[in-house]
Amino acid sequence: MLAGLLAAALGLAACGGGSSSGSSNSGGSGGRTVDVYSSLPLQGASKDQTGDMVKGIQLALDQAGGKAGKVKVQYTSLDDSTAETGTWDPQRVAANARRVVQDKNAVGYIGEFNSPASAISIPILNLAGIGEISPTNTYVGLTTNEPGSTKGEPDKYYPNGTRNYVRLTPRDSIQAAALVQAAQQAGCQKVALANDLEAYGVGLAKLVELKAKAAGLALTGDDGLDVTPNYRAYASKIKGEGADCFLFAGITAKGAIQLFKDVNAALPKASLFAGDGACESGLTNPSKGGFPANVGAKFHCTIATLDLPSYPGGRKFLADFKAKYGNSSPDPFAIFGYESMRLVLDTIAAGGTDRASFLKQLFATKDRNSVIGTYSVQSTGDSTLTDFGLYGVDANGDPKYKSTIKAAS
Repeated sequence: MLAGLLAAALGLAACGGGSSSGSSNSGGSGGRTVDVYSSLPLQGASKDQTGDMVKGIQLALDQAGGKAGKVKVQYTSLDDSTAETGTWDPQRVAANARRVVQDKNAVGYIGEFNSPASAISIPILNLAGIGEISPTNTYVGLTTNEPGSTKGEPDKYYPNGTRNYVRLTPRDSIQAAALVQAAQQAGCQKVALANDLEAYGVGLAKLVELKAKAAGLALTGDDGLDVTPNYRAYASKIKGEGADCFLFAGITAKGAIQLFKDVNAALPKASLFAGDGACESGLTNPSKGGFPANVGAKFHCTIATLDLPSYPGGRKFLADFKAKYGNSSPDPFAIFGYESMRLVLDTIAAGGTDRASFLKQLFATKDRNSVIGTYSVQSTGDSTLTDFGLYGVDANGDPKYKSTIKAAS
């Protein structure tokens, strides 16, 4: 399915944006105005996270006076989701990427939130030479051919042969090790593992299998689950297999709420885990349609964000965010949205005022002192950041930082 969507998107890109790469270079190099876009799912279970990310992006631009050096920067927030599905939509993603390609002044693109969505937008933007920065993606196949990737990855995402995609969060080979550590720390002896059949979930589950084997943690198996009205049969199955813990590799919109409710009903003493694709209040907060508090009491998840005050620029970011928006506790990913725009602005100010120069400067990022720590951009597009946060659920039903897990890939 992903291959078909990718092929269709590339075909549309070739039809819609074949000449705009050259015109963008001439339009952006004038040093007057360049355009930057974000593409995020602003509807559905992730809307609280992405809404705060957009605010973080806008905060960074406002603090810079709407400029990168002497260059005026115009920012547009795009939605890649639909109200009907409550999650990202392949057609919306492709349309967003094509819109940016056709803008002769566009040099940078912040997105996507979901890794499979980036698998669609990266090659469209790659053909036009537009730099893409994801604040959140973790799927290994976007940048490497490590275990957890599929045949042809990552090269198939870069048809012009040059990398144009950078992610700030550590990839799933590191997250999988963090999840295994968390399960072992919780005393799990036999973990039932399930994935949502999307590239992110399948890849993360495969990596969890490898990390669990290396760590001596037993699994009942790895089951791919379609969205269904209930998961009672699956819950009964893993109970019969002797599972004492459950781990879901997937996103909230793929049935995660009902899945956790049914697993908890069958295994009321089991510890419950998820990766970053489901580490959000849309899953954990009953008032937002998430699972009930008795499930939340047993739930933990990993996400590549830490306690915001622990970041080098975290306390100032929180103060600035509160001053602008009246919110003293934004979603932790808000700071990654903020840093994404800061990176864009500094890349433009360093001479990246056209598409080719933007990419050159972006991949030259070394030892950057940022609000989220010091990092470099590697030739693959991965950053050198490695820490994952372990989250539980607070009294309000929202994910709450508990500890930092330092895990190697």
